[in-house]
Amino acid sequence: MPISRAKLFEHRPAELEVILPEPDHCFRWFEHDYPYDLARWNHHPEFEIHLIRQGSGKLVAGDYIGAFSAGHVALIGPDLPHDWIGELAPGEYLSGRDVVLQFDGAALLALRKTLPELGDLQPLFERARRGLEFTGDTALQAAHLMEAIGAAHGLQRLILFLQLLDTLKNAPTQQAKALASPCYAPTLDARSAERINKAFDYLMRELTGDVRLSVIAQQLEMSEPGFSRFFKRNTGHGFIDLMRKFRVQRACRLLLQSDMSVADICFEVGYANLSNFNRHFRIEMHQTPSDYRRETAMHLFQHIEKMTPNQF
Repeated sequence: MPISRAKLFEHRPAELEVILPEPDHCFRWFEHDYPYDLARWNHHPEFEIHLIRQGSGKLVAGDYIGAFSAGHVALIGPDLPHDWIGELAPGEYLSGRDVVLQFDGAALLALRKTLPELGDLQPLFERARRGLEFTGDTALQAAHLMEAIGAAHGLQRLILFLQLLDTLKNAPTQQAKALASPCYAPTLDARSAERINKAFDYLMRELTGDVRLSVIAQQLEMSEPGFSRFFKRNTGHGFIDLMRKFRVQRACRLLLQSDMSVADICFEVGYANLSNFNRHFRIEMHQTPSDYRRETAMHLFQHIEKMTPNQF
């Protein structure tokens, strides 16, 4: 990739990737093919650990540009624009190229009051703001743990996640390379970022109440159609669609973590009637709330039954 391509990224604001919380996990793990809609020049407030399973190409992270190939492992800090641009033959498609793990580092460090050992992660998180690329044994161990997390459940999944962070934290100096330059500052559209933040503040503040697109559009001094286009262009989601996703994710947590009835949860997360709630839940989760609660509980019970005594 010529250096002018990197400069092109510098002058084009990175798109905000909206990362939805998972109801039964403190981090998000997923795998995807390439090309893929989310594989683009983007940023987000969460940390991201990224594993390339196959293929090669160029990684752009801030003002850094460099090659990647199978086995590449990187830790990208909050709001550092990044993209893994694959080198593909015409019509080529790579199945399962990427494994991605995203988590809220600030929330993790906030637990230091009760789990002071988590404070050991602070130096790693600070260094990750420039992006870190791992090589050697560190990359091999990290890749193994990334794959293992995908098959794990419950507490075992959390244990593997902490092992992964510990592996990256303890990487020898020669196996952890900083990517973006120390003076790098992201080229983000400040006005758009402010508007998006206000929209999210309104959405999360009123999530369980009467969310109206007209209200936030008026607050931002935009027309409703103009705001809708602006929000979709900058986040990849429609405003009302995102409200539905957040409400359903909150309902999932209540279904797993409480004994509230489905009807009570429906009203608790902001729905005025049960039929709408059930319909929206099916759209997002492809099953009813009752089925989700029952099947998730059954899956967890079966997993616990299979665990050997030394896993407890």
